[in-house]
Amino acid sequence: MNRFLLRKTGLGKQLLAGFVALCVLTGTAEGAGVQPSTFDSVIGHALLCLDALEPVYFYQYLTDHFGMPYQHQGGAWWFRTPNTQLWGVPVSQVLVSDGHGSLLFVAALADVAPEKLAEAITSNAGIRYQTGAGAYPQRESVTGSIIVYSQLNAKLYCALSPYFFRLGAY
Repeated sequence: MNRFLLRKTGLGKQLLAGFVALCVLTGTAEGAGVQPSTFDSVIGHALLCLDALEPVYFYQYLTDHFGMPYQHQGGAWWFRTPNTQLWGVPVSQVLVSDGHGSLLFVAALADVAPEKLAEAITSNAGIRYQTGAGAYPQRESVTGSIIVYSQLNAKLYCALSPYFFRLGAY
């Protein structure tokens, strides 16, 4: 449209206001489940135990980008993370410790089997997992991240004692 026409009639402000209202109503504004460009480096690195675990920071990050957690259970805040991927694998939820338990942790539920998640991390991040024994083996990396079964899918987490972290050993 012609800029002069938009300015003269005030139509530009009306179009902008309509667009903002549409974004709010349809949930396409920031914080509505669109994967932020920093998701891999912030959440991905934490899940691989490559970064410090600070629950308040992760809670704020996830709230800013995905809205409020949908539940608080088992010492964790649970966030739905629609349309997100890490290492090419869909991630449906991220959990962050509430800071009141005996561990600081961040976890994610991936929509693939544990072996597929381990393969994706190895091929994309170069981190290998040792597989334990048993029908539902736990996989652990040298960095300390762990992949376990969550029904038929995978749960990846990094957990640390708050005392270990606060002593500066991490």
